[in-house]
Amino acid sequence: MLYKTYADLKAETQRTYLGFLWWIFEPLMYMLVFYIMFDLLLGHKTDNFVPFLLIGLTAWQWFKSCLSHGSETILGNHFLMQHVNLPKIIFPIILILTDTVKFVFIFSILLIFLWIYGFSVGLPYLALPFVLLVQLLFTTALTFILAAIVPFLPDLRFVVENVLHAFFFMSGIFLASVTIPEEYQFYYYLNPMVNLIEDYRNILMHNQWPHWFSLLVIGIISFFGIWVGKLLIARFEYVYPKIMP
Repeated sequence: MLYKTYADLKAETQRTYLGFLWWIFEPLMYMLVFYIMFDLLLGHKTDNFVPFLLIGLTAWQWFKSCLSHGSETILGNHFLMQHVNLPKIIFPIILILTDTVKFVFIFSILLIFLWIYGFSVGLPYLALPFVLLVQLLFTTALTFILAAIVPFLPDLRFVVENVLHAFFFMSGIFLASVTIPEEYQFYYYLNPMVNLIEDYRNILMHNQWPHWFSLLVIGIISFFGIWVGKLLIARFEYVYPKIMP
């Protein structure tokens, strides 16, 4: 799996003249569009909006990329499955590893930017690996479940894209939680990505510890989701090659 991850990353960099530099330029251009829209044109009032936005977008892009691409991994490898008997679960795992390597690269640049911007490193940084791990577990759980179901319902891919697009605006990327009316706060925090993005900002911008209880809850739910996803993929291990053209 590690070699296949390396091979996919290498092949991706060789398809363009700039290679791995696109891992930087693409998210930067993406972030620039939203910065111009929300800060320069709409006059967003959040303090330190640039780092606020970059942290949210970086975390979200990792999540979105894994789900968007990962949900199609078993369906997309139907030709290989019909000729080689491989454990089907390796397909979403390889995709998650590939996107995570690119995320680590971008996240490292984000950290350097934040330090240059003036944000200091404090003890709460010790909690950063736990937040990253919980997001990885949560992303893996959803990716496994979607990858298991999409071969039976191919149109679900388009539903996933639209749901992700909707949640993009409901995950606290552009708005601080204090701007959400109090009567909607409970429902707002039911979105795990709201909690995770807020934890990243607490650590990286405010030098505060994350909300451990919410991390624990998301982690437990994620372990259960991974178990369900693995169970589904294992259950249909030999069905997938037969149902796909």
